[in-house]
Amino acid sequence: MALPGRTGRPASALAPFPHDAALRTAARQVSRRRFLTVGAAAATLAFSTNLPTRGAFAAPRLDAARITEDPFTLGVASGDPLPDSVVLWTRLAPAPFQPDGGLGQQQVEVAWEVAQDDSFALVVRGGTVVAHPEYAHSVRADVRGLDPDRPYYYRFRTGAWISPTGRTRTAPAAGEDVTRLRLAAVACQAYHDGYYTVHRQLAREDVDVVFHLGDYLYEYAVNSAGGARNYTDRVLPSVFNRETTTLADYRMRYALYKSDPDLRAAHAAHPFVVTWDDHETENNYAAEHDENGSDPALFLARRAAAYRAYWENQPLRAGQLPDGPDAQLFRRLNWGTLAQFDVLDTRQYRSDQAYGDVTHVPGPESDDPARSLTGDAQERWLLDGWAASGALWNVMPQQVCFSQRALDLNAQAKLSMDAWDGYRANRGRLVAGARAAGVENWLVLTGDVHVAYAFDIKEDFDDAGSATLGTELTCTSVTSGRDGAERPANWDTLTRANPHLRFYDGRRGYLRVELNRENARADFRTVQAVTTPGAAVTTAASFVTEAGAPGLTPV
Repeated sequence: MALPGRTGRPASALAPFPHDAALRTAARQVSRRRFLTVGAAAATLAFSTNLPTRGAFAAPRLDAARITEDPFTLGVASGDPLPDSVVLWTRLAPAPFQPDGGLGQQQVEVAWEVAQDDSFALVVRGGTVVAHPEYAHSVRADVRGLDPDRPYYYRFRTGAWISPTGRTRTAPAAGEDVTRLRLAAVACQAYHDGYYTVHRQLAREDVDVVFHLGDYLYEYAVNSAGGARNYTDRVLPSVFNRETTTLADYRMRYALYKSDPDLRAAHAAHPFVVTWDDHETENNYAAEHDENGSDPALFLARRAAAYRAYWENQPLRAGQLPDGPDAQLFRRLNWGTLAQFDVLDTRQYRSDQAYGDVTHVPGPESDDPARSLTGDAQERWLLDGWAASGALWNVMPQQVCFSQRALDLNAQAKLSMDAWDGYRANRGRLVAGARAAGVENWLVLTGDVHVAYAFDIKEDFDDAGSATLGTELTCTSVTSGRDGAERPANWDTLTRANPHLRFYDGRRGYLRVELNRENARADFRTVQAVTTPGAAVTTAASFVTEAGAPGLTPV
């Protein structure tokens, strides 16, 4: 029996403003008296995309010389590298655990500079940008005119304060026959489940770019001891000991996460390409449906707040700025002719999970061809992108398990209705589309499941002898699930039930992949514990897939 709110209705195709009517309905439920309060007025900013105009509603400008505490407590970041451009990010917060970050409702001017060296003797670009209170004093600079395929250093300045230095890099020029790319992938970093040892190790890796595949944030309460971190040297404010639902909640939760020095170190060391999963908003939501069957109009108000805070706290361009509860996060990046990256969003447009979102054998509801995980527009965009691709490797960073994952040994096994197994028609169209487009070197990067998997992507997952069309690699979690185990309790069942599953490890860690003209090498990097800090990193397993010959070979 379907749970309330789990109707199985297909999500609407991408449209510029698909949820205006629902938001108007939600707005009518806010009384005029409440609307006129400061808190409610701030909440309405979740539905606005324009900066304030000059005049009565423009925030006053703060003299930055009057900032007496370090405003760069949340670090710096860069992202979405292009051949001539990269996005630089910071967020001013001298008091990060206060709702306004300690800067009230005043604008602050911030300078930025980019150099060829970490001493900033050879500055090549610079400028200023205003940190607006309407955007939680977040700052981004879309730096243009850079040289392709080279590292750069960057920093911010306001008043007497200078930010930490970040290191980033640009992508190779379009059409350049690049010979090598090193990337890393991470996901699922519940603050309350452990320390960010994985990020500390990742900061030391020699990689060109990091893909964050979702669950950057968790909406769940964090107690005064930081959950499994079990702090004895600090007491977290009680504001974190509740589920995030409002714009202020989400903003402060990002401040908590970014207060971690290891996460800041990873961002400062590498450019990130980010995409969300569910917990940045709410567990297992699907389009306008939350897991509790709430009024969709009210949930969309929450989604608008979550999306707004996500953009404010990530190195994303203006094109990803939400319009209320809608944001186009799927996008395409290239690394010369070596790799095309099609970054997906598998939450915003999906049909509601079938069969009440519990594990279930395939059936008419889950296999309805009208159901979609991507939405029609994103599916067309992906298939068209493959057809036009000139890259050797077509890489699909996304969130939930793409390959079939039988969960028991029955003749007809139960599957996860939240993963692609619950949307088999949509997956079948992508498999057919990849084959029709002649995509020979297809690599899917996945997060979500808190374990490391390596799959051969089969043309028919129920026929072990069918053609292998690509490779799926899941990157396990940074902390979610706490320490984990090398062989979880279901290790034997899953490896027997899924002959295309080539590797399974339940510890925390990250994925490191090197792409070249001959092959792709994947190293599954793991740490023994995250509930205590300082664990060393080791390589649990390595695999190679040869260009033009899909299939994983252990190294």
